[in-house]
Amino acid sequence: MNNYFIVPGLGNSGDDHWQTHFEQSGSNFRRIEQKDWDAPDCDAWLSNIDDAIAAYDPATVVLIGHSLGCIAIAHWAAISGKRIKGALLVAPSDIEQPAYTFPMSGFTPIPLVPLPFKTIVVTSNNDVWVSPERAAFFARQWGSEWLNIGDAGHINVAAGYGHWQEGLDLLQRFESV
Repeated sequence: MNNYFIVPGLGNSGDDHWQTHFEQSGSNFRRIEQKDWDAPDCDAWLSNIDDAIAAYDPATVVLIGHSLGCIAIAHWAAISGKRIKGALLVAPSDIEQPAYTFPMSGFTPIPLVPLPFKTIVVTSNNDVWVSPERAAFFARQWGSEWLNIGDAGHINVAAGYGHWQEGLDLLQRFESV
């Protein structure tokens, strides 16, 4: 059985966010808590990812990132060298674009190296935090399968993504890895 670890982005994921619904869908789903959701420090976030999965067989670990959480996972993979089962990376924010002015430290530059495990990048045509071209670029650089789901905004509650069965269904792709 896989162990799923949810890595929210800036501000955490609220009560009706798809990540929260995923977390509530089974005992093998856990949220990785961060000390500071609003002015994050990359090193602290990476340490929390490491600590959260330390007691689990890496062959059963699937990380589920959203937004800045995807960028944290890319950093973690590049630094840790650990081979987990995989990661679902939904709406990775392009934190290098000028419009991204949130307080954070250590997340740039975005790692552009192949991730050492199976990854699926899910993006949309009209995400204000990443263009489809840049999302496709990230997927290529990370060696990820890329899935553009159309006009889905930032794939969050504001875009209508509370219960997201299609997202849960994507996790089945990690079963045979």
